[in-house]
Amino acid sequence: MDAKVAVIGLGSIGSMTLWQLARGGVDAIGFEQYAPGHDQAAAGGESRIFRTAYLEGPQYVPLLLRARELWRELERESGRSLLTLCGGLMIGQGESEPMRNVVESATSFDLPHEVLDAAEMARRYPQHRMLPGETAVFDEWAGVLRPEFAVLAAAQAAAARGARVVTGCRVTGVEPGADGVRVHTPERAYTVEQAVVTAGPWTARFAPALARNITPKKLVMTWYPARDPAAYTPDSFPIFIRDSADVHVFGIPTLDGGSVKVAPHASYGDLADADDLDRNVAAAELEPINAAVERLLPGLDPTPVRVSTYMDAYTTDGHAVVGRMPGAENVWVLGAFSGHGFKMAPAFGQVAAELVADGKTGLPIEHLDPARFTA
Repeated sequence: MDAKVAVIGLGSIGSMTLWQLARGGVDAIGFEQYAPGHDQAAAGGESRIFRTAYLEGPQYVPLLLRARELWRELERESGRSLLTLCGGLMIGQGESEPMRNVVESATSFDLPHEVLDAAEMARRYPQHRMLPGETAVFDEWAGVLRPEFAVLAAAQAAAARGARVVTGCRVTGVEPGADGVRVHTPERAYTVEQAVVTAGPWTARFAPALARNITPKKLVMTWYPARDPAAYTPDSFPIFIRDSADVHVFGIPTLDGGSVKVAPHASYGDLADADDLDRNVAAAELEPINAAVERLLPGLDPTPVRVSTYMDAYTTDGHAVVGRMPGAENVWVLGAFSGHGFKMAPAFGQVAAELVADGKTGLPIEHLDPARFTA
């Protein structure tokens, strides 16, 4: 055996999985086709949102709270600042399902929050132009994560604890068998007891039974110049998500002193394969997000000064696949997080380590069972 556990892909989830395995003293080896902290998949773009009052449903809150604890543990272990809690605004039509989910998340788990009407928003956060019928929930425990540094910190922390990190190595196949798992690469095959597939946009390639329910999608992030940069610093301008009528965008305060990240809370289209990503963005593709910025954030110039392209894998129901790989007793899959997995990455690293050790986890993942797509 080359190791007890192999981790396939060391991006958002894989780096955290390797770290958690190494913390538990497990002999683990991680494979990455680029290098930890790269910008070729989902974990790039300078910043990501952390939030606890969750639009997608209260079932995620225990995972988010555990992730919050683990982000702080990774900061202490790595010596890096990764999570800045500046609060967050969830903005939308008050009776919509996403806003009901936010309120239910906050009240069910006693999360520190405030409900703000349009008048209070105008007083406290005049950077936003509210639409008729909109309300906002302020999530005190929301903030900004630094994705590239976080992935690198987790991989380095794992290596410091004895895990092996193989970079520049593309895994071409994962072959489960009765006596272990063969991990194929162009150079050689590795034999391990168990494998964890955390391949991000390439998830479907390793999970053929799930492929028709998983699609890689193109993501584009845009940064807009602030006319008054002081009004958009983290202490003045919380992260936000706006989900109202035809508006589905998110935003992050300025980290460079002049530009504000605002991007669609959706993709720029499907990819037949993750290797097909075209990182170019036509000017016409930016017209909807530019119009949303002009309409909703009057203090920003609605022409971006920076545009970056990434991708993620999405499932047909918008929720990840986390659990045993269909048809394989000794392979686990954590993927297709559908654009909202990074904030919970350390918690899912713990989930993966617990699945490897015990075949189960104490964190709630029932709604993410891959078997829902094969039943």
